[in-house]
Amino acid sequence: MRFSNQKIAVTGGAGEIGTRIVAQLLAEGAAVTVLDRQAPSRAGAGHIPCDLADPAGLERLAAAMGGSAWDVLINLAGVQYFGPMEGESPDSLRRTLAINLLAPMRLAQAVAPGMRARGCGQIVNIGSIFGSINFAHFASYSSSKAGLRAFSQALRRELAGSGVDVTYIAPRAVKTAFNSPKVVQFAAITKTAMDDPDMVAGRIVDAIAARRTDVYLGFPEAFFVRLNALFPALVDRALAADDRKVSRLFA
Repeated sequence: MRFSNQKIAVTGGAGEIGTRIVAQLLAEGAAVTVLDRQAPSRAGAGHIPCDLADPAGLERLAAAMGGSAWDVLINLAGVQYFGPMEGESPDSLRRTLAINLLAPMRLAQAVAPGMRARGCGQIVNIGSIFGSINFAHFASYSSSKAGLRAFSQALRRELAGSGVDVTYIAPRAVKTAFNSPKVVQFAAITKTAMDDPDMVAGRIVDAIAARRTDVYLGFPEAFFVRLNALFPALVDRALAADDRKVSRLFA
């Protein structure tokens, strides 16, 4: 089994995708601890209750994580605001950045010294295609995931040669309750594909097992990631008509 006797922590492990990932890791021999406000539904998984958006709670969690030896940290938890940037509340903005970016950075900071000292370990950050193709009306979400992508790359370079791997995985939209009704309307207007959560969870676990570096799920989205990096003005023009249609959802 690919994860025999590995001690793995998963933020957001009680969510729809998290539950599937936890189940696969347990089936492959891992000792899994879920870091989430909700208790995991899978028997056999440990649980550390936490609110990643609470600064004091995050520091308590980081202290607990730093005091244990972990083989893998999976930063999966995320939140999303969809709508005009000026309509997002300051509270929502702070929470998005705290959960999607600050918490993964702080937890990686907590576990990395122990991994480095043992000469092995893996930090896995689950981003989004939206972190590379920055869509209108997803400004805070796209920005936080873009930051997570940059952090993953920087940390990978910093830990090179230490035996600690950093994996960044960017799924596209997934068919879960994470998507609000308006996000579902957005997907219909823009003809955005929504992937099966079982398939996405399986691809994530496979990428972790293979200790891959950067993984982008879905075509043509993975192609547009590269195109946007080289020719963003082309992508601006390609998205403009759909952006105008989507803006009517908020008129």
